[in-house]
Amino acid sequence: MEQTLKLYNTATRNIEAFEPQNHPTVTMYNCGPTVYNYAHIGNLRPYVFADVLRRTLELGGYSVKQIINITDVGHLVGDGDEGEDKMTAALKREGKPLTKEAMREVGDFYTEKFKEDLKTLNILPATEYPKASDNIAEDIELVETLTQKGFTYPTGDGIYFDTSKFPTYPDFAKLDVEGMRPGERIDTGEKKNPTDFALWKFNDELGYEAQFGKGFPGWHVECSAMIKKYLGHPIDIHTGGVDHIPVHHTNEIAQSESAYGTPFVKTWMHCAHMTVDGQKMSKSLGNTYTLKDLQERGISSLAFRYWLLTANYRTQVNFTWEALQSASESYKNLQKRIYYAKNAEPTAFLSVGGNFEHASNDLNTPALIAHIWTITQGQSYLPQTVIEKIERADKILGLKLLDYAPREIALTPELETLLNARRIAREEKNYAESDRLREEIHQLGYDVKDTPDGPVLTPLS
Repeated sequence: MEQTLKLYNTATRNIEAFEPQNHPTVTMYNCGPTVYNYAHIGNLRPYVFADVLRRTLELGGYSVKQIINITDVGHLVGDGDEGEDKMTAALKREGKPLTKEAMREVGDFYTEKFKEDLKTLNILPATEYPKASDNIAEDIELVETLTQKGFTYPTGDGIYFDTSKFPTYPDFAKLDVEGMRPGERIDTGEKKNPTDFALWKFNDELGYEAQFGKGFPGWHVECSAMIKKYLGHPIDIHTGGVDHIPVHHTNEIAQSESAYGTPFVKTWMHCAHMTVDGQKMSKSLGNTYTLKDLQERGISSLAFRYWLLTANYRTQVNFTWEALQSASESYKNLQKRIYYAKNAEPTAFLSVGGNFEHASNDLNTPALIAHIWTITQGQSYLPQTVIEKIERADKILGLKLLDYAPREIALTPELETLLNARRIAREEKNYAESDRLREEIHQLGYDVKDTPDGPVLTPLS
């Protein structure tokens, strides 16, 4: 890379220089969705963050092997060992039979909807999207390996990992294990330690056959098994939301390193939460908005992406309609600014300081966007060298900043009269009259931009 890429590593709580284990290939795993419903905008933030990371790596000359898993079985509502399986809950919600076939059907439907969301957000497709239900044999093999090595014990409802056998268990999330209260379970007291977790949950009705009992793999097991199968062990980068740190990712580390005897992940990266009007997203509060909800308000998915990238991925963001609407206007204005300055007659260009290498410092997209605004500020013309720098920056941002083109507008007689009058006023250098006519055009809902090819109208919204 032109500059050393530096990334914040959750494991060390430090920003570190990044270098893959097998240059130039980077192995990256992004915790994927549980496909029991449509993804809401908070669910989608980690994938925008992971996409920026991938784009940054590829722009730096690395080849990225990226896996986004699809959890279509085994994820309980409580994210740990409690509650109903989310996919089973989806079957009941949609009035479908409680069968593995119906579960697969529901999972396939929401998987496609998830991929459609990624596409509209201009997120590059992953190398593969392996499904948990297609990798049950690998899950069983991992549980067997851990059992053979003495890390497991049976209970009335499943096979559990004994975290006391993994002394560094609290380190990753800096857990206060001693202060923890034993988990509330159906069979109270069967857990040996409050942090122990299920590797396999028994289920005679919908489960998969295994020598230790018919059932489902634990959610954590699925990720470890798919990482081993599709990327090998260890891997370079593992990402997810900050909510994964204390349970899901901590458990992945414990079971993977216990099974294979080597470090699991070189660099852990997590993005922060998104709140809505200062509150946690919750279906009960009615604030779990989807991309479709945004589009119905006239806000594009790329405007939402722009809003996300104006904050660092490790910063909690608070969604409000006002903030998103403002970001949407800024995004459209930036596109227009670049378009008209790119296509203007060559004039003086006022050079500004700074550079476009901000993203090399822990994916600093806010600084990158700010620099694009700065370098285009007050410029009626942008030379090709600057356009190329913006194009390069946008390879990281993925905002399609140079894709804007004015829409064809059918001129009404009123608009045509105003435009002709304004043209005459400009020819006569009557700029006061020209400005007055521009304001009249504004009142009709259009902006007018003077270009070498004549005036161009664009809708104000």
